[in-house]
Amino acid sequence: MRSDERRRQITSLTAVKGRTTVLELAEKFGVTAETIRRDLSTLDEQGSILRVHGGAVPARTYRTDHTPYESRARASLAAKRKIANKAISLLPQPGSTLFLDGGTTTALMAEALAMADSPEFTEPYKLITNSLPIAKTLANSANFDIQLLGGKIRPQSQSVLGSVATQTLAVLRADVAFVGTNALTLEHGLSTPDAEEGAVKRAMVTNADQVIALCDATKFGLDYLVSFAPTEDIDTVVTDLASDEPYVRALKECGITVVFAAD
Repeated sequence: MRSDERRRQITSLTAVKGRTTVLELAEKFGVTAETIRRDLSTLDEQGSILRVHGGAVPARTYRTDHTPYESRARASLAAKRKIANKAISLLPQPGSTLFLDGGTTTALMAEALAMADSPEFTEPYKLITNSLPIAKTLANSANFDIQLLGGKIRPQSQSVLGSVATQTLAVLRADVAFVGTNALTLEHGLSTPDAEEGAVKRAMVTNADQVIALCDATKFGLDYLVSFAPTEDIDTVVTDLASDEPYVRALKECGITVVFAAD
């Protein structure tokens, strides 16, 4: 393996695991500890990781920035659309109850559902969402009984947030929660920059029998301030083919099913 590829994988592994050691990296890549130390020094100089005694930790700190909904909707659009289309194949049987949270990828999933709603299902899904775009997209579909959560509207995400929404979710149950995310690491799971947004997502995760995260490859290794679902609460991650192999392997080692959205 070339040194640049080994260093890329070291950066990925460190980001997703939260910490790596010289000894485990040397064993994994079949090189000497001294070679790994040189790799870590180079990566530290590049700002890719931070060297610590005996190993490395991610260079990234928690992110708190808010990106407007419109900007996020345009980012990685092709990958998100493929993920949204693939997520439809993971729907439970008609008549089941679904949580679909506010987000750009889940909004694309709603669009795909709206276009794929003929013929009608034998029984409509009960779909609970805090997303204004999702509720509007599926409002006229005979295949979905839509319940839009109450609360205050957050313009940045076009979502309903606050105590009214979380209190309502506390007394509801869903067979499957499809959730979007701003970030995914092994150490902190799924995360978002906004505490109120995270509270609604957490309530959906807590009250669903199965949790399916829609997460394109650009989210892997990022870590935002508010963690709303640890890895042990995630059943499935639907992602695109650009996802780094170390991330995918690490997720599978945690018992998470990884589903790829192909062309």
